[in-house]
Amino acid sequence: MNTAHQPRHFGRVMSAMVTPFDARGELDLDAARRLAKWLVEHGNEGLVVAATTGESPVLSDAERCDLIRAVSEAVTVPVVAGTGTYDTRHSIELTRQAKSLGAAGVIVVGPYYNRPPQSGIEAHFRAVAESTSLPVMVYDVPGRTGRRIAEDVLLRLFRDVPNIVAFKDATGDPAAAAGLVAQAGQHFDLYSGDDAMTLPLMAVGAVGVVSTTAHWTAPWFQRMFNAFHSGDVAQAREINAQLLPSFQFANRDTSVFAMTIKAMMRTLGQPVGDCRLPLPPAPPEVEQQGRAVWDALSRHPH
Repeated sequence: MNTAHQPRHFGRVMSAMVTPFDARGELDLDAARRLAKWLVEHGNEGLVVAATTGESPVLSDAERCDLIRAVSEAVTVPVVAGTGTYDTRHSIELTRQAKSLGAAGVIVVGPYYNRPPQSGIEAHFRAVAESTSLPVMVYDVPGRTGRRIAEDVLLRLFRDVPNIVAFKDATGDPAAAAGLVAQAGQHFDLYSGDDAMTLPLMAVGAVGVVSTTAHWTAPWFQRMFNAFHSGDVAQAREINAQLLPSFQFANRDTSVFAMTIKAMMRTLGQPVGDCRLPLPPAPPEVEQQGRAVWDALSRHPH
């Protein structure tokens, strides 16, 4: 188990960064560089780019490469590239490109939509990891992929594949995460993949979070980690309570993560454009709600 409470390969608080587009819907690399620097200045120790919150399904391969390169050149913190798809060969191709683009690692989501059996899921992750020398973060989000990665598969991947070194857990199951850490914690770092589950996962060994709301909440996440690991659980709970409105704001039926985060970034003076279809612009009231969420949060010290 990682008893130092510090990530061994990536940052502790990492934003799953939105992808800026201009008024015509084209990739805006200048805005991406500005946003990346701003996120680091505001408490992020790493960035995940070209992943789901970054609208990876609507990026061409060329755009994805340009984005990874631009962000990697703009900041000095680890940049983790989203290279997972539901096509193993395509995932390998994207993963092989990531290192030359400056990425410090890759995050690979479980194959989605086609719902392969566990044998296929395991073979997919092994093939992708074997295609690169970069550290790999496995991402399990069964609510979106349609298939949870089985415990025995995860344990074999952590124990047998040397460069599979981290796990982004968005299963909502701290008890299962505790079992993984107890059995193979020396082989991987556990990250929360759901902002609202970060404190519960911290209690069973999480060393970090790959976050949507860390676009504006990173300093509070840092304080929560520091409080918990210094033994002040009451303060950690208090900070988590301060963050709850941000967690609730970030995702709803009328404005999903990327839409809401882009609206909040505009509220905070970081123009990043709207999303590409099928994600429409956020409803007008979302920016007003974002301002209220930010005003309430910023009254608490960070």
